[in-house]
Amino acid sequence: MEVAVNPACTHIAIKDWAEDDQPREKLISKGTTALSDAELLAILLNEGHKQKSAVTLAQEVLRTASHNLSEMGKLTLQQLKTIKGIGTAKAAKIIAAMELARRRQAGHMLERKTIRQGRDAALYFKPLLGDASLESFHVLFLNHACRVLQHRCVSIGGITGTIVDPKVIFREALETGATQIILCHNHPSGNLRPSNADIQVTEKLKAAGRLFDISILDHIIVSEAGYCSMVEDGFLI
Repeated sequence: MEVAVNPACTHIAIKDWAEDDQPREKLISKGTTALSDAELLAILLNEGHKQKSAVTLAQEVLRTASHNLSEMGKLTLQQLKTIKGIGTAKAAKIIAAMELARRRQAGHMLERKTIRQGRDAALYFKPLLGDASLESFHVLFLNHACRVLQHRCVSIGGITGTIVDPKVIFREALETGATQIILCHNHPSGNLRPSNADIQVTEKLKAAGRLFDISILDHIIVSEAGYCSMVEDGFLI
C-alpha cells in the first residue's frame, strides 16, 4: 500500500517537490488564496536552512508567533534570529513585509486626504501603531480645510513613554504651512486611558499652538484594543 507523504514534513528540497506543491508555482497557477500562511511566508524567505525546507522554517516562525500574524508583526530582529535558520537577512525581510502590510492598511485614509475627526485619524494610525512594541509620538499636519499636508513621527521612546519636543512639532508645522494638527501616540500596554503626562503635554502643545495660530484638533491614543480620542472622550476641552 502506498502512503501519501507531505513534502513539507520531509527533508526534500522544495525544488524537488511536485510542481503543484511548490508555493511559488501554486501561487502562479491558483492564486494567493490557495496558499497557507506558511506557504506565503516561505515564498518570502525563498530558501530554508540545512535540513529544513522554506515551508518548515516558515512554520517555525509562525509557531513562535502563536500562529497569529498580528503577533508576528511584533517580533523584533533579535527575536526572529533566535529561530535556527533565520539570520539577519531573512529577519529583515519578514519585518519589512509586516511594515508594508501596516502601511497598506493605513494608506487608504491618506488617499482621502482629509481627516475631520478623531475616528478618521484613528483609522489611519491604528494599523501603523496598534501592535508596536515601543511607544512613539506622531503628528498629522493639516491645512484649514483638514487636508493632510504631512505625517511625521517626531519621537520614539521605550515601552512606557517617549519625549516630545514642541519645537520640533511647530517648526515642521510652520515649514509645511499647517494651521491644524492632530497628535497621536501608542500605548504598548494596551491601556487606552490617557495618563496625566499625556494630558499635560497636550495642554502644553495647545498653549504653544495658540502663539502661532495653530490649532491642536485632537490627541489620539491607539493600541491593539482600539483607540481613544482625547477630545471625543472628554479629556480635552
